Amino acid sequence: MTTAEAPFDHQAFLKSVTHQSGVYRMYNKSQEVIYVGKAKDLKKRLASYFRKDLPNNKTRSLVSHIFFIDVTVTHSETEALLLENNYIKKYLPKYNILLRDDKSYPYLLITEHKHPKLGSHRGAKKTKGEYFGPYTTVGAVWESLRLMQKLFPLRQCEDSYYRARSRPCLQYQLGRCSAPCVGKISDDDYAEQVKLAKLFLRGKSNLVIDTLVEKMDQASMSLAFEQAANYRDQIKTLRKVQQQQYVSGFASELDVIGIYQLKQQVCLHMLYIREGKVLGSKSFFPKIPEDTTISELLAAFISQHYLNSDVANRHIPKEIVLPELPDDSDELVRMFKSLTDKDIKFSVNVKTERAQYLKLATTNAENALLTKNSEKESIAKRFTALNEVFELPNGIQTMECFDISHTMGQQTVASCVVFDTNGPLKSAYRRYNVHGITPGDDYAAMSFALNKRYGKVSSEAQLPSIVFIDGGKGQLARAEDFFNQLNHPTPPLLVGIAKGESRKPGLETLILAGSHQLINLPAHSPALHLIQHIRDESHRFAIAGHRAKRQKQAKSSTLESIPGIGQKKRQALLKYLGGLQEVKNADVNGLCKVPGISKALAQTIYEALHDN
Repeated sequence: MTTAEAPFDHQAFLKSVTHQSGVYRMYNKSQEVIYVGKAKDLKKRLASYFRKDLPNNKTRSLVSHIFFIDVTVTHSETEALLLENNYIKKYLPKYNILLRDDKSYPYLLITEHKHPKLGSHRGAKKTKGEYFGPYTTVGAVWESLRLMQKLFPLRQCEDSYYRARSRPCLQYQLGRCSAPCVGKISDDDYAEQVKLAKLFLRGKSNLVIDTLVEKMDQASMSLAFEQAANYRDQIKTLRKVQQQQYVSGFASELDVIGIYQLKQQVCLHMLYIREGKVLGSKSFFPKIPEDTTISELLAAFISQHYLNSDVANRHIPKEIVLPELPDDSDELVRMFKSLTDKDIKFSVNVKTERAQYLKLATTNAENALLTKNSEKESIAKRFTALNEVFELPNGIQTMECFDISHTMGQQTVASCVVFDTNGPLKSAYRRYNVHGITPGDDYAAMSFALNKRYGKVSSEAQLPSIVFIDGGKGQLARAEDFFNQLNHPTPPLLVGIAKGESRKPGLETLILAGSHQLINLPAHSPALHLIQHIRDESHRFAIAGHRAKRQKQAKSSTLESIPGIGQKKRQALLKYLGGLQEVKNADVNGLCKVPGISKALAQTIYEALHDN
């Protein structure tokens, strides 16, 4: 089985990376996020990882495990910082040492109270009230509080101080508090001020700005130029300080779809916003006919993405932000209502926060499509280089690679992955549960997989150009015997991939079927990189299937084999007692306490689990 990872082709990747600010996620071969970082200039920052003189062992270890890098573009470093924090909390990457959470960021808080308090908050959100943020620095919070004091005369004192007042404090004298503690403002008027403050903090500041502009004009007409200048400065500060943080904003639940089209290619990039934060994003590259309009594309995409057979398990947000309305949008809304009993809103021509989200999604759609095209060019060059090595008369159209995965001969799984000239063709991947062989016999497992894949192939057109076998001469010999028995006039080229002595990438030896000629390609060869890519993809696919099979067997284990224990009772046992180990540790009386378990059945379970 293969354990080495293919070297990440950083040169091809860096050609397509933008100079904009953003966040990058590094993945290992198992598709696990191992590092999340942010950058003012993504290209410069990512290029620094692939220098020859890396500063420390941690960075060298990180780079050696990179299998793929995903990039999300942001509008500013601030957005990148907040998105990085969200991703670190979500993925808990191995190489991110200092993990930050919401306790690291300050918030503005308006408490639940007869006369709510406006103040700053950092830490667990135990205080009842409405939180606004997060802010990137405490300074930004205090600046916002000072501005809020000028705009809305809400109290900022502690409850103990508020309860002890018998006369107004200095803040009232300065015009920064309306003194609700001693009745200087009615409850209704104070509640109205709280309402305006919340609207302002949610980004709906047009009403506030219009009010300030009106006051500024009135002061100017009254020749109170100093007061008018103060209003002018407040408006200017308001626009500057209260910038919306669009990676962690105030929108509670929405999906945002950005579109970028380049000739007949199109990318749709989705941002998933939940509780005011970008929880994730994903790019889609649908194939579209000529003259397809954006509204037609959106209608088809929404139908396929949301209204599929698994709609009951798919979370559909209350609002979907789009560049324009999809065709038959009213009909789509009715379908959402009938299937989910939810009122879904399509939002177009959005402003403020949603407009920035849409711009961000569109920017990422453009970046994703350009990156995909760059990757296609790189793969095409690799195919050309590989064909120069093997010199196939009709060129290389498709390649397939086989790998075997098991644990000491148990739960054996074989994988077959397929590459065409565009790269991995995942729809054609196949995985086979190997049975009827001696446990641990990899040669027999390879014959089993080849027979499953090609045993019923009747046309040479169904055969790939090259079949790679992850293994040495023994594995390759089994593949040769199989195709000799198949007796096709023009079988595929068979190539074994043998590991080097140290099992490091770049030291692989290729073995050609028939002559068993050995070919050693340079470590920097694009042809070798393509072979390593398909070999490691087959290994990843086999390992994933093997792990799933092993976990399924571990979960099913003992309880499923006990007579009288069906799915519902098994779930009741696990849920009530807290897991399989707790079920095993329980005595008969403990098992009887589980709903639906009689004493006789409890005795049966106990004896089965203790081999009596």
